Amino acid sequence: MTEEEAETGTSADSGLPDHDVRRDLLGLLAEVGTVTATQAAGRLGYSSGLCSFHLRQLARYGYIEEAPHRGGRARPWRIRQAGEPEKGEGPATEFGELARGLEDESYRRWQTQRDSAPAPWRQDEAFSAVAYLTPEEMAAVADAIRQTLARYRDREPNPAVRPAAARPVAVVARLFPLLPDEG
Repeated sequence: MTEEEAETGTSADSGLPDHDVRRDLLGLLAEVGTVTATQAAGRLGYSSGLCSFHLRQLARYGYIEEAPHRGGRARPWRIRQAGEPEKGEGPATEFGELARGLEDESYRRWQTQRDSAPAPWRQDEAFSAVAYLTPEEMAAVADAIRQTLARYRDREPNPAVRPAAARPVAVVARLFPLLPDEG
């Protein structure tokens, strides 16, 4: 590991966060949506200064971005939402792979721990479909999903507006073209 890699906590050969704190922060962001350094410190057991430093580094390398907020000193962060580079363009592609891995890990944990959840939370809403779409229609479907979820976005940074029974729920949507088998 070079001196720069040790300082930044990022591996030059992969571009992925090569640091426990950063992996923990990305996992937390994947779970809850947005966090401040103070909230992350409370959840993960690190100092807020350490979380703040690593959140800024994750933003510097394009993994996360500052979330919209209403002023004040608190800086909420979220997983990068828009304007991600095309496939094969460095950190965004590698982050997509990391995010999918975190999603898969969270789902496997859900499957093994489902029976210990309160009764109303022992179900999930998994579904899939094949639709014949143009690239523009596929983008429109993705936008419709984002718009639907946007109705609940204010609940992430503002617990006061959450219904009492609300819990974090992973919403995973993957739209991709089905390619023919090569064989």
